[in-house]
Amino acid sequence: MEKHYFAHETAIIDAPCSIGEGTKIWHFSHIMEKCSIGKNCNIGQNVVISPEVVLGNNVKVQNNVSVYTGVLCEDDVFLGPSMVFTNVTNPRSAINRRGEYAATVVRKGATIGANATIVCGHELGAYCFIGAGAVVISDVPDYALYVGNPAKHKGWMSRYGHRLTFNNEGIALCPESQEQYKLENGKISFIGK
Repeated sequence: MEKHYFAHETAIIDAPCSIGEGTKIWHFSHIMEKCSIGKNCNIGQNVVISPEVVLGNNVKVQNNVSVYTGVLCEDDVFLGPSMVFTNVTNPRSAINRRGEYAATVVRKGATIGANATIVCGHELGAYCFIGAGAVVISDVPDYALYVGNPAKHKGWMSRYGHRLTFNNEGIALCPESQEQYKLENGKISFIGK
């Protein structure tokens, strides 16, 4: 059977796993059994994708990232260099907690910056933006900008990754795409152009 993805000769791919067409897996990365990687993903150098992880289409995983069991990333997610997922809330070396992995869900279009840490058991909303070095210990709403340690809500971001400024009517315009957003009752809705 012909493979429809690229894997560098130093990459290790355990069977069975599913890898979508057009995906690229780079140097010294390890794709473990029973994981699912969508189409047109880019898996950087020295990345580990653990068993049963699910990555949607067009997910970008930068160098030195470990995506542990319990993580699900929807389409178009960006995982910055050396960012970290956890999957156990109270790890101890002498206590086996393999059956206690907490799920982490990263919704469509979300960005997680370099060296950020995502503590397990949370949902990161669609198109949210987690700043470099942030430590996320709670759920993150759609389009929210979170920064710091612990990460706190500092604003809102467009689908194109620009900070949104809302007028008196609660409307903001993305400077790049000209798409409009509405802020109402602490939630963002996408209006369109």
